[in-house]
Amino acid sequence: MDATVTEGKAKIMISGSSKISRKMPVFYNPAMKLDRDVSVLLLKSVKNKRLRIADPLAASGIRSIRFLLELDKSKVKEVVINDSSSSAVANIKSNLRLNKLGKNKKIKVANEEASVFLLKNRPFDYIDIDPFGSPVYFLDSAIKSLSRDGILAVTATDTAALAGTAPKACLRKYWSVPLKNYLMHELGLRILIRRAQLAAASNGKALIPVYSYSKLHYMRVFFRCGNKITDVNKILKQHNFVSYCGTCLSAEILSTKNICSNCKNKKVVIAGPMWSGNLFDSGLAASIYKNDSSSGDNFLKTISEESKIKTLGFYDTHIFSKRFKIRVPKLEAVITVLRENGFMAARTHFSGNGIRSGIGNKEFVRLLRRIRQSTEKSEI
Repeated sequence: MDATVTEGKAKIMISGSSKISRKMPVFYNPAMKLDRDVSVLLLKSVKNKRLRIADPLAASGIRSIRFLLELDKSKVKEVVINDSSSSAVANIKSNLRLNKLGKNKKIKVANEEASVFLLKNRPFDYIDIDPFGSPVYFLDSAIKSLSRDGILAVTATDTAALAGTAPKACLRKYWSVPLKNYLMHELGLRILIRRAQLAAASNGKALIPVYSYSKLHYMRVFFRCGNKITDVNKILKQHNFVSYCGTCLSAEILSTKNICSNCKNKKVVIAGPMWSGNLFDSGLAASIYKNDSSSGDNFLKTISEESKIKTLGFYDTHIFSKRFKIRVPKLEAVITVLRENGFMAARTHFSGNGIRSGIGNKEFVRLLRRIRQSTEKSEI
């Protein structure tokens, strides 16, 4: 049985199937609403005008319909909506009519394999790769089809590979070794970023991540594209292996000595290579949160705040407290003390118990102990 769903300003008809799978005649995942919300907010926040937008894996067409209904008219020159499924294309056309967009001259609808579609209709100023699974199969055609200063959005739902549950799959698809620990989602995101950057580098393009996050079962990155070889070279210099020490929980860019610089443990675990640079453009992150007038989503607020702190990795207060036998302090108390001691600190969206801060590993453990001691004295 079909049903009508409202998301943002759009209405669409979807299959009545209760189980989300790639076998659905027309795929729609309500859990990815935030993903589409952020896409709209990001395009509202960037300065680009008259965008030529590609939606190569459109399924129901919900993302493109929201772009047309929610973005300022000056933002959009053309939206080209594609799906390889003929039933999906028929549904897209019905959904366009449902939203009174059936005769809109800014819209084109295609029925081709995604990579063929991109290469035949290039160039585009914004391309959204949002597959069921890994995006790696579409990266080369998307990058070839992206205009200078264009934006590429990439989603990966194969988090088992990226977050360390299926390391062999990660090595095959992403050419990198993941870790399965409290940092797995951030490191997995960095592995995804590097894989896209390598595909771009072979095409003489530089992909700079401007907004990245991990949520539920997926990872999502927005890149700004540049064509300068000097920028490509700068990016490649920020591809590094990361060492993780199970003794002191320290994560750092691997040195030539292969020893933990914090506690001198020689049995560190190696992950990577991966992107070791910034995950966010802090100005863009602030604009996205500011433009989110409807939901007031704390997730976007958290990213806005953590984007100001340029570190690789974060501190999980529960993991550190357990490892060093310290009673777990309140997260906000730790953030307050960090700031009082001159360190930038904020919650991280990667973990409900995580803090992103520039403080060193040893200093962080000392600070946790000091907070607990002062708390215990006040309780007496």
